[in-house]
Amino acid sequence: MSERDEGLYDALLHRGVSRRTFLQFSAAMAAALALPASFAPRIAAAVATAPRMPVIWLRGQDCAGETEAFLRSSDPSTSQLLIDLLSIEYHQTLMAPSGTSAEAARIATMEKYPDGYFAVVEGGIPTADGGTSCLIGGRPFADVVREVCGGALVTIAVGGCAVDGGIAGASGGPTGSVGVSRVASDAKIVNLPGCPVNVENLTATIVHYLTFKELPVTDSAGRPLFAYGNLVHNQCERRAHFEFGEYVTTWGDEAAQKGWCLYKMGCKGPEAYANCPTVKFSEGLSWPVKAGTGCIGCTMPGFWDAMSPFYRRLQSPIPFGLAPGINADQVGIALVGGIAAVTMVHGSATFVREQRNNALGRRRAGKATKAARAGRVDVVEAPAEIDEATVAIAAADLDAAAPEIPTTPPAAPEPDAAAPAPAMTAAPEIPTTPPAAPELPAAPEPDASAAPSGPAEPEVR
Repeated sequence: MSERDEGLYDALLHRGVSRRTFLQFSAAMAAALALPASFAPRIAAAVATAPRMPVIWLRGQDCAGETEAFLRSSDPSTSQLLIDLLSIEYHQTLMAPSGTSAEAARIATMEKYPDGYFAVVEGGIPTADGGTSCLIGGRPFADVVREVCGGALVTIAVGGCAVDGGIAGASGGPTGSVGVSRVASDAKIVNLPGCPVNVENLTATIVHYLTFKELPVTDSAGRPLFAYGNLVHNQCERRAHFEFGEYVTTWGDEAAQKGWCLYKMGCKGPEAYANCPTVKFSEGLSWPVKAGTGCIGCTMPGFWDAMSPFYRRLQSPIPFGLAPGINADQVGIALVGGIAAVTMVHGSATFVREQRNNALGRRRAGKATKAARAGRVDVVEAPAEIDEATVAIAAADLDAAAPEIPTTPPAAPEPDAAAPAPAMTAAPEIPTTPPAAPELPAAPEPDASAAPSGPAEPEVR
């Protein structure tokens, strides 16, 4: 059995990757995909049993930076080996055939694996003058991209050039270079920008598909959120110096030697989204800011125009060059000051309005109390929203509708002589002295005959 017929795991073992290293790679992929560590065994099982997916790698208008990122390491990582072992059927730089033979290999792969191969596109796609600035086998590169991506299972645009045209598509570029999504809009595309792309992000995207049989969640620009969902600034190891206002102001000064923040030297970390500070490059060894240079925002759309000049502060945000001397910080300070002023004015106006409404409410309550004392209306506190004119009109309506209240009680009516007087029931007489106590019966006289018999007392002489 040839290496090409083996699964990914067997091929990795034959390349010298131990099982321990493979499991560590699976755990690293789970972390790169922002998944819990419990997903590592699932990733390991999916990769171990996955077939070697065929890959058609296209190169357009570029510097071959994405390809070089995989080839220039003398000790390739597991991620690089995995990309290499995906059965790359067509790659102009790596394959031995050329010309007609190379194109025949590409066509044969598409016919052998319909809707079953990965398409990786590197480099911009010229569109000006019919795309004649980049011809592949005598055909415009745009036509080749449409053909390959249209039949691919997944299309991955690697590098800034393949995502939005790159430097060839920057302002003033004569070739009209664009990204893959502009040419093959119907394809299932995921964008991995960067200059160059980080190989870990490419590997994690492929591993995600092998594990879950779908592409990772992306943002509005088609970039996976696991790699491009956080600001570089929030993950940077120099962030603490930014918070304390410790900046490098001259290349090589004492602040630079201490590793202070590079924002004033043009670092675009606060405007760029990528995982470079956490994943890093060269197997996690370093990244630009750690090496002493600022982030140039190469993962952002149109960064050649939007982020340049790279080693100076961002251009003025005021359009049409009306104030080229104003930078982003000055505009930010002005906005903060303006918001503070507006907040103070709003608070003062609110306080004055509340005081006025409270005074008006007290006056209305006093008027209502006086009216109630005069016997005209009940005491009801008028709402603060009713103005004085409304209160006056309401009072006038009450005066017109309410009956006149007499100030003296009405006289009793005269009795009618012809009418019979109503019978009066006499009230019971109340005694003035308490009733006498009932007479108790007298005690009975003793009966001599009934006296008990007994010896008579002796007569006293």
